[in-house]
Amino acid sequence: MQKVLAAAGAGSRRQCEELIAAGRVEVDRRTTTKLGTRVDAARQEVRLDGVPLPKAKLVYFAVNKPTGVVSTNRDPSGRPRVIDLVPKGKTRLFAIGRLDLSSEGLILVTNDGELANRLTHPRYGVEKTYRVQVAGRPTREVLGRLRRGVRLAEGLARLERLRVKSHRKDSTILEMVLREGRNREIRRVLARLGHKVFRLVRIAVGPVRLGRLPPGASRPLTREEVKALHRAAKG
Repeated sequence: MQKVLAAAGAGSRRQCEELIAAGRVEVDRRTTTKLGTRVDAARQEVRLDGVPLPKAKLVYFAVNKPTGVVSTNRDPSGRPRVIDLVPKGKTRLFAIGRLDLSSEGLILVTNDGELANRLTHPRYGVEKTYRVQVAGRPTREVLGRLRRGVRLAEGLARLERLRVKSHRKDSTILEMVLREGRNREIRRVLARLGHKVFRLVRIAVGPVRLGRLPPGASRPLTREEVKALHRAAKG
């Protein structure tokens, strides 16, 4: 909550913590003195001394993440971040979900915390679609194991759908659809079955597709795309 207050110009982070501790801040008309309280400024009413803070406008971007770019907002190593690829504004933005450093493709950036939670929570089962280039040619048996699910340390990793798109000289292009994603799940599953991933590109999140967006570029989502995402995330 102190971040929300600071972003609204109420003072430094430390000063905002003092405002909270003094009981001068309300969230949805309830006074809160607990530091670190999580709020969604775009959807909840935050008041300081009884005066509502201005609500941030909800914004949504599609980004084509290149390799070498991190999905987190903070990176101690100073590597380029996904949020650096969208137009800068006054609102704090964050990436929805993650793609690892070596992966590419579609990642959504927003300040809509409620939608972000729904798009990433396994309960809502929003599909993510990937184009994956793997070494060799997976056999019918391997494809069957992928479809049935592969056991990882956290549990069974199961695909929603799997298609063989094409074969190349020493590799195969697969299209894989997941409803929930664990850390580096696709790479780990395929490695367990003996197929190294050469390239992994996310091409869709729910109804939003990467299309021809160039690597490193971003674009605002259309109103229709935002509505479609909300429908997909209703569960």
